Amino acid sequence: MMKSTQKVFGAAVAMLFFAANANAQATATANASATIVSPISISKTTDLNFGNLAVDATGGTVILDPSAAGTRSSAGAGGVSFPANTGTVSAATFVVSGQANFTYDINILNSSIEISNGTETMTVENFSKSVTTGLLDNLGTQTVYVGADLQVNGSQTPGIYTSASPFTVLVNYN
Repeated sequence: MMKSTQKVFGAAVAMLFFAANANAQATATANASATIVSPISISKTTDLNFGNLAVDATGGTVILDPSAAGTRSSAGAGGVSFPANTGTVSAATFVVSGQANFTYDINILNSSIEISNGTETMTVENFSKSVTTGLLDNLGTQTVYVGADLQVNGSQTPGIYTSASPFTVLVNYN
């Protein structure tokens, strides 16, 4: 009889245990969602152009600011000057488009490029941009300007110098 009582008592304890677990359960539900935003893009509207330059035997550096004004100055040895006929002077201009009011990073992937006139070359380097972190306006656009430094060699041969390979600007959402 003692064994029957123990079995009944054990069964009762087991039932209480399972009953307690069943009363402690609860459920909840959740929905899933996603928002697709406009893809970010960039397009060039104006090329980088240092304009007309004169150079003596010492050469120097032309610095073109990343602005709509296309302001340039000279540095280094001081052998570069700017004639009254400036030619076309412009920072490179890009329009970034995407989701309104989103921020983005902008990077120039090249550390330098060469521009040439036949076998004669000059180096464009130290690219700078008008924004470090961009912010698209309420229409989803922003204009960005890119300037750079041009290293002009002493007694550089006259002519039109152009790049065989462009520089690359990369944008991505933050």
